[in-house]
Amino acid sequence: MRHIGVGASASSPCTVRVRPCGLAPPLSPSCVQLQQLVTFPATPLERHARTAVRTTRASPPHRRLDPVSREHETKLERLAVVTGGNRGIGLEVCRQLAAQGIMVILTARDEKRGKDAVEFLRHECNLSNIIYRPLDVLDDDSVASLAQHIESRYGKLDILVNNAGVGGVVVDQDGMRALNIDPHTWLSGAAANLLEGVVLQTYDGAVKCLNTNYYGIRRVTEGLLPLLKQSSSGARIVNTTSLRSELKRMPNKKLREELRDAGSWDEQRIEAMLDEFLEALRRGRLEEEGWPTMLPAYSVSKMAVNLYTRILARRLPEMRVNCVHPGFVRTEINWNTGVITTEEGARGAVKLALLPHDGPTGCYFHQTELGIAW
Repeated sequence: MRHIGVGASASSPCTVRVRPCGLAPPLSPSCVQLQQLVTFPATPLERHARTAVRTTRASPPHRRLDPVSREHETKLERLAVVTGGNRGIGLEVCRQLAAQGIMVILTARDEKRGKDAVEFLRHECNLSNIIYRPLDVLDDDSVASLAQHIESRYGKLDILVNNAGVGGVVVDQDGMRALNIDPHTWLSGAAANLLEGVVLQTYDGAVKCLNTNYYGIRRVTEGLLPLLKQSSSGARIVNTTSLRSELKRMPNKKLREELRDAGSWDEQRIEAMLDEFLEALRRGRLEEEGWPTMLPAYSVSKMAVNLYTRILARRLPEMRVNCVHPGFVRTEINWNTGVITTEEGARGAVKLALLPHDGPTGCYFHQTELGIAW
């Protein structure tokens, strides 16, 4: 993975000029069944985050995309890629964007489930402007293959929604259900002590979480960046984050203050922070060193996503780059403990994907409203 060069401009404050944009129509009864599509199996886990870093650093730089003939292509208005699009919030983002007339590439690791999701959207929701393409966010070759397909067929990309993610913990789901934790306890973080014994943060799970939630977003964004720069309307990048990313949930006061100053961070420094987190986890010293103890790897990965979002926004002022917490949505990543639907949870990402040219950038949104995470 090639590091993106740092721009010379200083970090600009987040602006709040957001024009209202239309939302997709509500789900038809048949489309509600989409939420019941099964999940796909995870890819093999890398044993250490440094392995992922070494692998991506060794990757060749992105080759320049050569122009190709597209004589048989009709004029394309806007094109979107959604990662992790075959289920949950990602699937609903695909539906809502397609309902707005956007051409959508739904991506997923599992070919059958990805194609099944597209066929359902086409036939049950009457959406023809959506296709499936395979994508494993952990695999450089997979990202390169997607980029080549988009270049050869469309020549540009207008919207990237980085939605794919994992929780990175082992859960006793029967024990979880028995606890019957209320939403307020979940959202406040007071559930941390209650989860002992039913939620286990393993080292391997943490590595997988960081590799997917942070390094995966970087890999996909950097791989598709040359195409995003070809957007005539100014590209939109939307990164899915979480309430767990808010810095008030970082016990380490020194690190919390450092994380607020995005202008002093780059990818190398983020990698060093993630390595420090993994070392503290390996030694069993998360609490002593001031790391989050409730869903620790997930929380830290999303803090890294927020930082990366702000770094990109500073370097790419012609684009709108934001991160969004979708809300406490009932999906498999939170063991279906959420309280809002995927239709509601997708609205924030869709709003940011359709921002006007003078919309906010480098910001954190809580669903559809500007939030405070740092």
